[in-house]
Amino acid sequence: MSHHASGPDFGFPRGDARLDMTDLYAFSRPGDPSKSIIIFNVHPSMAVNPVAPTTREPFAPGALYEIKVDTNGDSIADVCFSVQFVASPDGTQTATLRRVQGARATAECDNGDVIVEGAQVSSGPKALITQAGDYRCFFGWRSDPFFFDAHGLFNQMQFTGDDFFADQDVCSIVLELPNSALSADRVGLWARTVDKTEEGWIQADRGGRPLQAVFLPGEQREAYLNGQPADDDRFIGVFAHQLEHTGGYSREDAVGKARTLLPDLLSYDTRRPVTFPQNGRALTDDVVDVFFSMLTNGKVTGDRVGPHKDLLDEFPYLGPPHH
Repeated sequence: MSHHASGPDFGFPRGDARLDMTDLYAFSRPGDPSKSIIIFNVHPSMAVNPVAPTTREPFAPGALYEIKVDTNGDSIADVCFSVQFVASPDGTQTATLRRVQGARATAECDNGDVIVEGAQVSSGPKALITQAGDYRCFFGWRSDPFFFDAHGLFNQMQFTGDDFFADQDVCSIVLELPNSALSADRVGLWARTVDKTEEGWIQADRGGRPLQAVFLPGEQREAYLNGQPADDDRFIGVFAHQLEHTGGYSREDAVGKARTLLPDLLSYDTRRPVTFPQNGRALTDDVVDVFFSMLTNGKVTGDRVGPHKDLLDEFPYLGPPHH
């Protein structure tokens, strides 16, 4: 799983599928390099352990779904795009998108400059798109673009090309925005979900790069998911141990490899072609092959699964939901 089921024992963070981050993508808008597309997917329609459908309510009302942007290389947010949802009595939801810049971007961004308010969340095949100035937004159920042989993973990485996610859905937050809104040409991106509780805000899930939060942190997974990229050096030893155990790396090589994976940010330069892991992440990038080749030190180089065929060429770039 890319970042699916990142809670304990491949469950959901805080036991809530709606708060489960699945993937983060960043790439240039096709045909217009002055704009970028950022896609933050959450809430898989199918649980992995045990395999069972999740709730049909798309997003957790009141929670925050945030995309953090580091503009100066210190792994601290300088810009935040924050989305919060409201549920109506009839079961429909609406979204408010805010942009926060400066010191306030490091915290929970439940207030700030409103870009979109009251945007309808899509619950069916039709993509409800909201435009506000130079921004276009989509919120709702779409076909899951992640591709991976999850059953092969649980069979000691004996991959057969069975794509567990081929007919599954996710809840997608798609932002099309001018590059200037990122406040820098070269940025580090990560996303997080923050639950609203009686005790206050509690971070449920976070990540920038695919897969590593699920497979590498081990016993410190909860601390990792609750952490911040600026503090990720404390997990180098945990990552190195997993790399030694799975890939047979020497301790020195494992530590060196772990340092390339942390802090957990998705690097994105708007001026360069997008290809993972060098720059950003496109919907068709085979991140699984890259990750498992690294994790196993070249012993496993792929899962025999390729990109889904139902990706759209126009906004919102994801096929309609299956269910």
